[in-house]
Amino acid sequence: MTIKFSKLQGVDPAVAQALKGAGLDSSEQLIAVASTPHERRDLSKRLGISEKILLDLVNRADIARIEGIGKIYSDLLEFAGVDTIAELSNRNHRNLHAKIKEVAEKHHVRRTPNPATVEDWVEQAKELGKSIS
Repeated sequence: MTIKFSKLQGVDPAVAQALKGAGLDSSEQLIAVASTPHERRDLSKRLGISEKILLDLVNRADIARIEGIGKIYSDLLEFAGVDTIAELSNRNHRNLHAKIKEVAEKHHVRRTPNPATVEDWVEQAKELGKSIS
């Protein structure tokens, strides 16, 4: 699934502009050119952004490949300690759902995914597999 950077949470406009200037305007393109530490190091130097910021963005782009995870749910997952497909694929969906509800309360999020949705996310993550190292 291709996601525009504007649809990802936490993308600074200056970073989005730098990515666009490098010919990158979607999550799919970013993952293709920044999936390894070496690729991210080179790209961060070219763009003039930190490797940490770039890795965070690549992780958000990667998890956005899961159907049904948008800006708010990607934040909830991150607050629950899940920021990669690999991490999501290893989670027990019941425990993760409980953790999401817990962090949602702390962050005043009213609408949380139901248990079946979280189970579906975990299954999708298992099918997609790891794309970032």
